[in-house]
Amino acid sequence: MADIQESKESLQESLQQVITLLNKHKLIEGLVHKQDMPKQELVETLVHRQNLAELQKKLDALHPADVAYILEALPLDQRLDVWELVKAERDGDILLEVSDAVRQTLIADMDSEELLAAAEQLDTDELADLAPDLPKDVLQDLFESLDARNRERLQSALSYPDDAVGALMDFDVVTIREDITLEVALRYLRRIGSLPDHTDKLFVVDRHDVLRGVLPLKRLVVNDLDSGVAEIMADDAVIFHPEDKANDAAKAFERYDLVTAPVVDENNKLVGRLTVDTVMDFIREEAESDMLSLAGLREDEDMFSSVWKAVQNRWTWLAINLVTAFVASRVIGAFEGSIEKIVALAALMPIVAGIGGNSGNQTITMIVRGLALGQVASHNMKSLLQKELGIALLNGLIWGSVLGVVAYLLYDNVALGMVMTAAMTLNLLLASVMGVLIPLVMTKFGRDPAVGSSVLITAMTDSGGFFIFLGLATLILL
Repeated sequence: MADIQESKESLQESLQQVITLLNKHKLIEGLVHKQDMPKQELVETLVHRQNLAELQKKLDALHPADVAYILEALPLDQRLDVWELVKAERDGDILLEVSDAVRQTLIADMDSEELLAAAEQLDTDELADLAPDLPKDVLQDLFESLDARNRERLQSALSYPDDAVGALMDFDVVTIREDITLEVALRYLRRIGSLPDHTDKLFVVDRHDVLRGVLPLKRLVVNDLDSGVAEIMADDAVIFHPEDKANDAAKAFERYDLVTAPVVDENNKLVGRLTVDTVMDFIREEAESDMLSLAGLREDEDMFSSVWKAVQNRWTWLAINLVTAFVASRVIGAFEGSIEKIVALAALMPIVAGIGGNSGNQTITMIVRGLALGQVASHNMKSLLQKELGIALLNGLIWGSVLGVVAYLLYDNVALGMVMTAAMTLNLLLASVMGVLIPLVMTKFGRDPAVGSSVLITAMTDSGGFFIFLGLATLILL
């Protein structure tokens, strides 16, 4: 834990150093430019190079992922200044590490030759991640620069949706035959010289590349070298198909503690592998997407994007929220007479609506998580609803009673306290029902249950809470 904290602090320190160097460069350049001296242009050029040399040295010492973090944390003008200093041979790796929105700003600043050079540094599976953001002419040139085998692999990877295993797999696999000895396998590995990252097993195939099993490296090391691969290999490997959902693959990696896993086609022919680092990246991206989606945001907004682009990203759910807020105001308007007679209602009704919204968001979070993990299905729907209703009823009675006592003490009105308790309980029950139904209905219609759920539940509990509280007050107090 201490190492993680130290790494985080080091990254923040690097960011601050880069910002300091950028500000220093801008300040000194401005001062030199204002001076009237002989050979002004030559002096400015020398100062410019000297200042940028220190900044470039700092950037060259950082990991591509750390450079990506710094680029994402900088406003557009400073980001492009830093991007110009990144060594050309690292462009491709950094483009893969930055967010989609930031990647677009960097690509827009590069010409076709720079983009092609950056793309040619990458493996086929990495190209598949970058290709959708490349201009069409660059992508066409890239296809032409690849050999037939890699061109076919790239086309295959691009043919799968982003949430499929085929879009995540890589093609850097080490295969051996089952009819050889472990000694022969070891000699083959020594001849290769280096293994692909995250290699914990070798894939055993026949002459037609049909998967026969896997040979974990630990078995290769501890067994007699005269033993045959067929005797030592495991034939119960967890395998995936390119069409499988990436979410299901991520769950399998977690459940079985996988590092790598083979990907096969319908004929059980080995076509690639899935690695834990790729799965972890997918899980992180999905978590970030879900977090933004709960608030009705899309994930393609750059932190430092233009005002107009940010407005385009956010307006849809704000418009929906405006409509729901108008509905809530009309509910309040229908009880204006009651509010005029009992002013305390205006002070108390936001409490009922607010607590209901919070409770509904808790329920939605649990249901969305259950759907993501595959734990929510038709067979347990009734039990889930009963559980959430029970929680809402108990919370409503407890906290509704507390607020009822508070209302009585504040306004010396027993009936008002009873209304507060009843309204709180009923609104929490409404919140629990909507918290279960909203994500389930969205899932049934093929929508992401996380997208805008918090906006919808807030709308329901606001309008419902106002109606319940003011309606009960009108019936009981007037």
